Amino acid sequence: MVMVMKDKGPSLDWAGVDPTVPNSARMYVYFLGGKDYFPADVAAARKVQELQPLIKYNSRENRYFLRRAVTYLTNEAGVRQFLDIGAGLPTQGNVHEIAPEARVVYVDNDPKVIVHARALMADHDGGRVRVVQGDARDPEAILDDPQVTGFLDFDQPIGLLMVGLLHFVPDRNGAHEAVEAFRRPLASGSYLVISHGTQEGFDRQMVADVNQVYEQAMPYQMRTREQIARFFAGLDMIEPGLVTVTDWRPDGITTGVAGAGRGVLAGVGRVP
Repeated sequence: MVMVMKDKGPSLDWAGVDPTVPNSARMYVYFLGGKDYFPADVAAARKVQELQPLIKYNSRENRYFLRRAVTYLTNEAGVRQFLDIGAGLPTQGNVHEIAPEARVVYVDNDPKVIVHARALMADHDGGRVRVVQGDARDPEAILDDPQVTGFLDFDQPIGLLMVGLLHFVPDRNGAHEAVEAFRRPLASGSYLVISHGTQEGFDRQMVADVNQVYEQAMPYQMRTREQIARFFAGLDMIEPGLVTVTDWRPDGITTGVAGAGRGVLAGVGRVP
């Protein structure tokens, strides 16, 4: 298992990893207050935070949204299996912890994430969790993986989670085509859960500067409300629809920072 202590460098060896290149998953862990990152990730994250001071709070609001959405799907919609694309480094509030009776497949394209996640899950998943290496831009490979198709029942409803993912899949990499491919095999009563960075209400230069920092780690594209809504085309939107991440069925647990959640839209759509 890989552990990196906050601002102190790695405590174990990350074989094959270039610690001088920032990684968006580790930057996200930094924003969440975790400990699994390198100095390069901290430097890039702080640059983003200088440009957009709310990013740390928005990251936490995004995590709170994941909890609320999975809780809704489990308790109110009766979903008992989840496919989490772009799951990132394991941290507090993982899907299998929110829905302890459900089957969960975590997918990420970063081999470091896979090693870490499998190490954590080895003693705690109770046979309910699978961790699969895969790229959201290649949905067919993920959907053909026996760890996915042999573990999840695609004849029953599935919660497809793309939380904080799609702004890392630009249009040039086929974001809408990928979402459609993941949606296609889902049974009626399945759900698509998305949260997505938006350029709404922000200065264009600030958006461009944030994009430039993230491009050091991986491609990045904020989208408008209309562009994000396209991912839900043909689905029945669950109330309150596509809204600021803090406004999706709030339960009173937030960062308590004025404006936190602005810049991230979230929604849940049901497959008819």
